[in-house]
Amino acid sequence: MSLPQTLAARLHAHAAARPDRVAIREKHRGVWRELTFRDYDARVRRAAWAIARAGVRPGDHVAILSDNRPEWLFVDLGAQAVGARSVGVYQTCPPPDVAYVLSDCGARLLFCEDQEQVDKAVACAADTPTVERVVVFDPRGTRGLTDARLVSWETFLAEAGEPEPGWYEAQLAARDPDAPAMIVYTSGTTGPPKGAMLSNRNVLEGSEEVCGEMGLGEGDSLLSYLPLCHVAEKIFTLFLPLTAGCTVHFGESIETVTADLREVSPTVFLGVPRIWEKMHAGITLRMKDASWLKRTLYRVFTDAALRMGERPRGPIDRLIHALGDLFIFRALQERLGLRRCRLPVSGAAPIAPELLRWFHGIGVPILEGYGMTESAGISHFNRPGIARIGTVGRALPRIECRIAADGEILIRGANVFRGYLNRPDATRETVDEQGWLHTGDVGAVDADGYLSITGRKKEILITSGGKNLSPEKIENALKTSPFIKEAVAVGDGKNYVAALVQIEYDAVSDWATRRGLAHTSYADLAARPEVVALVDDEIARANQLLARVEQVRVFRILPKELHQDDGELTATQKVRRRNVLATFDELVGAMYKGAFGP
Repeated sequence: MSLPQTLAARLHAHAAARPDRVAIREKHRGVWRELTFRDYDARVRRAAWAIARAGVRPGDHVAILSDNRPEWLFVDLGAQAVGARSVGVYQTCPPPDVAYVLSDCGARLLFCEDQEQVDKAVACAADTPTVERVVVFDPRGTRGLTDARLVSWETFLAEAGEPEPGWYEAQLAARDPDAPAMIVYTSGTTGPPKGAMLSNRNVLEGSEEVCGEMGLGEGDSLLSYLPLCHVAEKIFTLFLPLTAGCTVHFGESIETVTADLREVSPTVFLGVPRIWEKMHAGITLRMKDASWLKRTLYRVFTDAALRMGERPRGPIDRLIHALGDLFIFRALQERLGLRRCRLPVSGAAPIAPELLRWFHGIGVPILEGYGMTESAGISHFNRPGIARIGTVGRALPRIECRIAADGEILIRGANVFRGYLNRPDATRETVDEQGWLHTGDVGAVDADGYLSITGRKKEILITSGGKNLSPEKIENALKTSPFIKEAVAVGDGKNYVAALVQIEYDAVSDWATRRGLAHTSYADLAARPEVVALVDDEIARANQLLARVEQVRVFRILPKELHQDDGELTATQKVRRRNVLATFDELVGAMYKGAFGP
């Protein structure tokens, strides 16, 4: 069927065409509860009515501070249906960061998940005078609070009553697909987050192309677990499902993702690089505990798969892979919850090609894509069967891509955002007069149109010898180790590359325990000479993946784990490079005094 060009109207059309088909499954106390498209549409309708009755008008902002849950979607789509703009706030944000977003957008309503998030809203009340009501989905523990703005989700809906007949349809008909419909705040790795205004046309243009080329349809299922504040998760929880009619699953919490993934076994799965790294590390460590036979089979068949690489497989290769699938790969896929996954996707940050090759080898052909908040989350992706590891694929149809003289990637098309909220100067710096989006990324396009990302324009390291190096490439090579969680490469103006390393505490703790190395904390473990030697070995292995000039010659293990509250990580858990380097300036200086190790 021909779908409308706004998300809320698209849901309404699905409800009319396939009312009894399951749209959402939510796990509650161990039981999966189902909502059909009819149910989903009805809940969005009630949310829209209640939001309008609360005085929200077109152009106003409605904020959501919550983990992923169906109510997130009801509010998001309900706000859009009445012409307001939805604004996601990361649930990991401390009160000052929450206040920044709410005051920057001037939110009138704030929807919170539970007491933890309500406490943040109460703490920053004086700094957010535009917030008129705070609606809480799970009010347990909030009844003793005296903030007059507080109201439960159920009461908020009940006070509004039932929508007037025909009102909702009139609202949907009045919406302009080109008007800003949602504000998605950028990560803020180099400064305060900016609110990117996205329209329905921005987000749905690419979704239709992806669904068509990937063959997504009603039979597909997805798991929603990454923060819905991030445009990448919006693609896989809202944009694609409301285009293809897929079923979206909500687990009980972020802590149950591993179990939920095995239980749902989705056909489409988005993993940011950190998720894929953790999967790889988990399997690598479990194999160390496996029997001699399993370890041998794993080594033999994964080595064979890696040797095959991406080249066409002949009869012998196909036989070897079939045996590998029978003896080892099938069990690994099932353990990961990816046995049924025909479209495993990596996005939101660069991923090491070596990691992709490993997953391809075990029968999970991850497709890497590329996009940014300002391009509605996607502009390029690798297609099944013709993916090229080391690239992010080719541009979506009707999207132009070119490389500027200085190597910056430029994009133009209907997916380019409507500008930054309250920041016309920043908008002009990002989108030029010809409509080209200046991504800030550096890359190259090959003869077949495949885009390769070299790094961030502002973060390129230029050694004293004049070599331009990508810190992300170096860091990703280090993070292929199951014992390294984060790495920050340095070397700008220096004659060699060095790195600050955060160890993966659980993995290194397990390694140390096996060797009888007592420890009580991250700092205690990071300071042990045996751990220094372990990281030294891991970096030596990672260096084999890098050109000589890129190889890390000196490192220091960070004495603490990086944390968002300390300004070292963004809400999306990306490293704030400048802040980290400033905080650990002495360690960086020590690395250029000649001693190897901490």
